[in-house]
Amino acid sequence: MLAPGFADPVHDAQGTFRAVMDALARPGLPRRLDTRLAPPAPLTPELAAVALALTDADTPVWLDAGLAAAPEVAAYLRFHTGAPLTDDPARAAFALIRDPARCPPLARFAQGTPAYPDTSTTLVLALDRIAAGVGLHLTGPGIRGATRIALAPVPDGFVDQCAANHAGFPLGIDLILTAPGLVAGLPRSTAVTES
Repeated sequence: MLAPGFADPVHDAQGTFRAVMDALARPGLPRRLDTRLAPPAPLTPELAAVALALTDADTPVWLDAGLAAAPEVAAYLRFHTGAPLTDDPARAAFALIRDPARCPPLARFAQGTPAYPDTSTTLVLALDRIAAGVGLHLTGPGIRGATRIALAPVPDGFVDQCAANHAGFPLGIDLILTAPGLVAGLPRSTAVTES
């Protein structure tokens, strides 16, 4: 039996959309992401909420190995969003990453083009923990001065990959980071350093 989507599709999608947009507008500041979803494992409620709010028939979605190995996840996403699934990360509008430690290099995803930088991939990662005020040092648009955020787990070389991603601005990918009950944003315009 197919797991249900949003109980109130319009209001729940609007609430998720607002939380994600606020998170991307204020990088490094986690926002509450209220969801009562119970999607098929290993898809998390937060990944499911972002997918249900942001994807549709015009946004190809790439799934990491763990999600792609669960046919129930593909069926759930196809039914509730209509989004086509792609095996090529460079062709994805969105990429859902359940196992961030094994995320492919950020450079493998669509970076956009000079004429259409918005054609890049947006990565949505399911983290175990997001904590403000400690960890990585962030600067850039939407941040007054600087801020800090701790993320776990992250891919090997995450800070270096973020630096390369930022250096290509306005090209590059945007990151939507989720953890239980939370969402945070790391757009390509944000500089990420260790200190």
